[in-house]
Order: sequence, then structure tokens, then C-alpha cells
Amino acid sequence: MPQTSTMQPFAQGDVFAGATVLNNAEDDHAGDGRILQYDSDLNEKGVLWTEGTTHLVGGLKFGPDGNLWAFDSNTFTVIRVSPDGKQLPRIAFPERAFSNINFAPDGTVLHGEHLVGDTINLPPDRPLGTTLPHVPGTKVFGYGHVYRCAMDGSLVKEYATEVHGGMPGFLGVTSSALAPDGKTLVYLSELGNRVFRFDIEADKQLPDLVHFDPETRDMAMHVKFDSNGRLFLITANFQKGFFLHIIDDQSGESKQSWELPGRGWATITPSTHPNTVYIGNFFTGTIGKFSLDSGSLEKTAETKVERSLAGLAQYGA
Repeated sequence: MPQTSTMQPFAQGDVFAGATVLNNAEDDHAGDGRILQYDSDLNEKGVLWTEGTTHLVGGLKFGPDGNLWAFDSNTFTVIRVSPDGKQLPRIAFPERAFSNINFAPDGTVLHGEHLVGDTINLPPDRPLGTTLPHVPGTKVFGYGHVYRCAMDGSLVKEYATEVHGGMPGFLGVTSSALAPDGKTLVYLSELGNRVFRFDIEADKQLPDLVHFDPETRDMAMHVKFDSNGRLFLITANFQKGFFLHIIDDQSGESKQSWELPGRGWATITPSTHPNTVYIGNFFTGTIGKFSLDSGSLEKTAETKVERSLAGLAQYGA
């Protein structure tokens, strides 16, 4: 039976979360695509059941036109939702495993390619649990590149961005943030030890912003600029815990940091509330309204699905 969408017109401060209902017994990344809508205090308001998706819906971000963008990288689907809460017709962007987006000053979009290579480096007792798609006509999952596209979907330029692969070896540009200068892209491969930079004007790889010594076992998880130009970074260390940092976007040094409660925090979005951010826990499905002043969670909401929460965005932030 088709699910009924109840998403309401966007209101200032509404928080949106990509949290697919994982109900496919043969694929632990697959199920009914879902974007949940909350008010700024994380009271649930509605839901959009996404069309044309089969796997995790994530990478949520608002465009300059007020539309909400999201992705299903397994089906090469770019989702757009209008401010009236309705899913818009699909744009025919290149068939790549996109999972994140930035909006360039010239009106083009910069898609990050989630996957790279053709190898999965996981131990036999920890299988991936899903089948990764191949670039059409090839035997590779992707190239880990950034693609500048026009709003009609046509490719303007492909950037050969360097990626890490992350712990499992196939992770490309999984999180990215365009600096206030409109040309420096800060990005990472989740579960890797580097935060990269790329100059999209000069088409040039820049020195790493952050490079953790592999012996520390520190891993980069997610990056995001806020409207004030502060650069947030979530890091993970399975011995020490998960941490939120504000880092200097020139030196890469951590200016402030907070230990997050428990393991699994992998998504962050700025907030319209001063000194507040929203964070998402992939392991548990918890969304948290996190105070930078107290270093604690002010409010939480539960998506009620583990290993599914793959994107957060606040309207107006």
C-alpha cells in the first residue's frame, strides 16, 4: 500500500532528516525513502515518502531558491523538494553516486561523488550488507570526483578531486562544504584521516586542511560551514569517542571542541538558534539539538530506525 506523505509547507526553523525505513531483508541499506519534518524543538510535523528511491536518502541541504535537496546514491537519484513540501520532477544529472551538494556563486551546483574504485576492503565477518552500484558501462563504483552541473542537469566540468577511500576503501567525496570565498571546497572521505581542499576556480588540489596521524585512529566524519563562516567538523575515534570541532579553515587547527554523548554521530547542520547545531546519530537514529554553550543536548528526537539517518538540514539556517 502506498505511504501517505504529510509534509507541510516549510516554516522558518523547521528541521528535516533523511531516515529511510530499512525494510528490505536482503539489503540493509534499502527500504522506503523518507524525509521527516520537525519544528525547531524537534517536534515531528510531517513526512515525505520519496519517489524514485530504493536506498538511504541523505545529504540534505537547502538551495538558494529554498528547495530542499537530497540524494539516493544507490539509484543515482537527486531529490528536490519545494517549499510547499512536494517532491519536484527529477533533473537528469550525470549517472553517478552523488550524496552531497554545494551551490556555486555562478548558479551551478557542485555534486560530490560518494563512491570510488572497485574494491570493498571489509573483513569477511563484517560484510557490507548491500550491493554498490557501478557507473554505467563500467565495473567501478565511482571516481570520487566533484561534478559542476548546470540546473538543466548538463555537466559543465568534472574535477579530479583526491579522495581517501575511508576504512572500507570505496568512499569518495562523502561530505563537502564550499568556503565563503566561493571557490575553496573543503571535503572528506568518511572514516578517513584527511580533510581535503580543492580550488574549483583554478581546478587544483590544495594541501590538506587536516591530516591525522594514522596511529591516532582519528577519523573525519562530516564537515559544514555555518552562515558566519565557522567550519564544523565531526571526528570519530572508536577508542576515545566522537567529537565536534570548530576548526580554522586556513590552518585546520581545532579552535573549540566538544565530546559528543555516545558513539555514532555522523551528521551536522547549523541552526538558526545562536550557538546551537543539530547533529544526527547514524547508529541509533537520534537527532540532537546541541548547545555549544553548555556542550550538551537540549532536545532529541528519534527516527526509530538504526543505521539510516543520513542527512539533516534546517530551513532558514
